[in-house]
Amino acid sequence: MSVVEIDVHGEVLVLTINRPEAFNALNAEVIESLRSRVVAAADDPELRAVVITGGGPKAFCAGADLKELQDCDADQAAKILGSGQRAFREIELAEIPVITAVNGLALGGGFELILAADIPVLAANARLGLPETSLGLIPGYGGTQRLPRAVGDVVATHLMLTGTKLDAHRAYALGITPIEPVDEGMATQAAIAIAERICAQGPEAVKAVLRSIDRGRDASLDGGLQVETGLAALAVAGSESTEGIAAFLEKRPADFGTVRPSNPLGES
Repeated sequence: MSVVEIDVHGEVLVLTINRPEAFNALNAEVIESLRSRVVAAADDPELRAVVITGGGPKAFCAGADLKELQDCDADQAAKILGSGQRAFREIELAEIPVITAVNGLALGGGFELILAADIPVLAANARLGLPETSLGLIPGYGGTQRLPRAVGDVVATHLMLTGTKLDAHRAYALGITPIEPVDEGMATQAAIAIAERICAQGPEAVKAVLRSIDRGRDASLDGGLQVETGLAALAVAGSESTEGIAAFLEKRPADFGTVRPSNPLGES
């Protein structure tokens, strides 16, 4: 039995963490499987988006598998955590939209995976948190860095120091997700619908937006604007925009599937 199940809906790859007996906890095998499949999907011209979810109704992912860390010394733990951080960073930087569909618990590494992805979709029964301090630990897969960037230092500090869990509506109010919570059991369906909407956009333009956001995130405003200018100029000159603008003027849907990129969005 695979720890990550694979399903394809048209141009959307759905990855389901398949350890419901362990509340879909992240071990090294799960993390590597998610990383490798997202990276491969970004290079696959037949795929345009990825949805990650958890098997069973109780948990998206309840965190890291503590059995892998229980008897580690600091050096051993650093290797495991560093590997997980690098995997999440590759998922974050992959030039394909990654949408998380969250039913039930998303704690510790599960919440950190959501923060590394692009768009979370939360079911009404979702519960998010970084409760590591209750175990004498701290987040180790990027939570101390990404959560403050998502909700601000004060809110992130409170959540991590107290171990407070957010319900779906509070997470929506804080801006962790742009999508209002959906009915329990409907997160994956809603995530696929969003992915399909993304698939209707210009593929090179989608990649360029992701690239511009990633490169500009920690740059100065002026540096980020330079990145945007270069990528936007390539888009203007590309054949994809020729189809998009023509479709707009002709009042018809754009058909980007017929476009062969004459100027793929490379390095700017």
